[in-house]
Amino acid sequence: MIETHSLSFAWTPWTIAIAVIAIAATLVLGFLACWRNHFRKATVLLEGLRLIVVVVAAILLGGPEWVEQYVPDDKPVVAVLYDDSGSMQTRDVVQSEPQTREEAIASLTQMEAWKSLESRAEVVIEPFAETKPEPNNPNRINPISNPAGVAPGETTEFMEEKGTDLSSPLLDVVRKHPHLLGVVLASDGDWNQGDAPVRAAGRLRSMGIPVFTVPVGSEERLPDVELLSFDVPTFAIGGKKVRIPFSIESSLPRDHAATVTMTTSKGETITKDIRIAAMGRTNDSVDWEPEDLGDETLTLTISKHPNELLDDNNEITAPISIREEKLRVLVIESVPRWEYRYLRNALSRDPGVEVSCLLFHPGLDARGGGNADYIATFPDTKEELSKYDVVFLGDVGLDDNQLTLEQCEWLHGLVEQQASGLVFIPGWEGRQFSLRETPLKDLLPVTLDEGQPGGWGSRTAQHFELTQLGRRSLLTKLADTADDNLEVWSNLPGFQWYAPVLAAKPGSETLLVHQEVSNRFGRLPLLVTRTYGAGKVLFMGTDGAWRWRKGVEDLYHYRFWGQVVRWMAYRRNMAQGETMRLYYSPEQPQVRQTVSVNANVMEASGEPLSGGDVTLQIVAPSGRSQTIQLQSSGEAWGAFAGRFTPEEPGEHKLTLFCKQTGDSLQTTVFAQGVALEQIGKPARPDVMQEIARVTNGQVFTVDRVEDVIAWLSAMPDRPPSIRRIALWSHPAIVGGFIALLALFWIGRKGVGLI
Repeated sequence: MIETHSLSFAWTPWTIAIAVIAIAATLVLGFLACWRNHFRKATVLLEGLRLIVVVVAAILLGGPEWVEQYVPDDKPVVAVLYDDSGSMQTRDVVQSEPQTREEAIASLTQMEAWKSLESRAEVVIEPFAETKPEPNNPNRINPISNPAGVAPGETTEFMEEKGTDLSSPLLDVVRKHPHLLGVVLASDGDWNQGDAPVRAAGRLRSMGIPVFTVPVGSEERLPDVELLSFDVPTFAIGGKKVRIPFSIESSLPRDHAATVTMTTSKGETITKDIRIAAMGRTNDSVDWEPEDLGDETLTLTISKHPNELLDDNNEITAPISIREEKLRVLVIESVPRWEYRYLRNALSRDPGVEVSCLLFHPGLDARGGGNADYIATFPDTKEELSKYDVVFLGDVGLDDNQLTLEQCEWLHGLVEQQASGLVFIPGWEGRQFSLRETPLKDLLPVTLDEGQPGGWGSRTAQHFELTQLGRRSLLTKLADTADDNLEVWSNLPGFQWYAPVLAAKPGSETLLVHQEVSNRFGRLPLLVTRTYGAGKVLFMGTDGAWRWRKGVEDLYHYRFWGQVVRWMAYRRNMAQGETMRLYYSPEQPQVRQTVSVNANVMEASGEPLSGGDVTLQIVAPSGRSQTIQLQSSGEAWGAFAGRFTPEEPGEHKLTLFCKQTGDSLQTTVFAQGVALEQIGKPARPDVMQEIARVTNGQVFTVDRVEDVIAWLSAMPDRPPSIRRIALWSHPAIVGGFIALLALFWIGRKGVGLI
């Protein structure tokens, strides 16, 4: 580094004239003063000091600056940055034969390509879009146990998914190489992390550093059919049909017929012919009835189209567990009306349901009828109540020695903290109105009409009507196709009583409304659901579902209530052990979507764990792991909660561990979607063009490397670094000038002039 110094002024004719006149006038006046005082020594010194002050002021009037120049004595640097992200694997560069984008720019990454530039500048070749450690997360800790093969206390480093950041590499190269002549950037322009590249380009422009961009890849999407999602549930029940939705996206210009094939790990194959829409998304589903219990792996494949160039995204694999079902249901009722009788029969005859009935019949001292389904009293402890997956509340309340405030509080906690389901089936006696004075008021998904506690009856049958949500819901699916389902609901026998409902509460979902009756809030809601805490709530606004058996016996009545029970108990039974239960939402998360995790942990005695160290270890498909500490969310129910975000598509292994009990529970979460870097997506040359334009650079193709070298060779060296020190406003100069003035006025007082 060569350093030179100089003093510069900003004189103008006017400032020179003023300075000369001021100095000349001071000389004349000073000489006259000395002559009048016979050149007395004190007068001569004082006038000399005055002259010095005026001369300094005249010099400062010229704006003097001390200039330091730093001229680098080494070669300038040319940085060649190339993209090595996943999208560069797209094979859409057509030369003599199709190449990937990475192969197309391979020559630019070799030093031989820039050899002719070595005499002019030092060439530095660097890749970007590398994987980096994720920033520290206060909720992420080291594992305190070894539930999944990690040594106690061992640090687990979680890595971010590899993506493309075009902004940071441009700024980093400036910091690493101060004497930068120019930058060559080779990329497809696709960025998904960091700031907008144009911001970094603006920074380089202000520094006078041009960027020569080499865009690569086709800006038109390749002809492709991509399997986007395969929504396999966490578990299914052996012998019961399960419907598995999937989504397909096509970039082909025309609709076409295709065959979707689902294959199980045991060799079972299911095929379905579908029609895939052009330039859009197609949603459909596959029906499957598993027979054997155990873990299965399902693979969904789409047949390849003749014009499709890529077929590596035509297949998705997802795990599923096939279990033997045993759900525990508690039905609480007062008077054994027809709805109660047929509901009890439907549940007791369902092989997957174990039903218990509590009948608060007036004057009834013993279990109703002596049937084994009946229990004598409400569960005595929360531990006993927590065994039930779903609770039905009929026409019961606080009066007539039925429910107590404490029991209502337990039911509230069962839904909120234990993910159980609660079904309200009000009756004409209006006892459920008294529940509004209990914690259950928050769970009720509808607003009731206080002026008509007994509800409304009619001599003529009235009917339901499906809402848009109801047409898509699994709860109201009584036929296999949408058209058949509408026909079934329109032909079901009607009801002759309905509850005094005003409106559905915000946050709830209305599936069925009254076909004719409406009020100021709209159509009267009769089947309403909502999520409350970790569980689900359903309100059935009529007790006439038993009439659906007319002419078809158990076909629709049993199917409906069976679907209700399984829908409400599903989340609670995602993963469970002897003393632990783990559930999460959403069930089929997308990559980079936050997953809420809830756990219930019991002590060996069966009592809820009131507090403790509960951790969850997540192992991604690549083997990278993280461990999060679950926070207590309901000590009375042993409830714990936390969150994590899957950064990779595929199966994530979850291990729940409690330090106090030493128990662990393992399950899997399958994250759907694609990585940040997607193969087959169009390139973005417009981004590269904008970077070049903003920085006053140029856009070149891969085969024009010599033109890039010619531009760089013709560029002048960057101007030397200059440091200017403004003497006219420097604190030391100003301070010295003030000191001279002070000395002058003190001297005048000393000689008696003031």
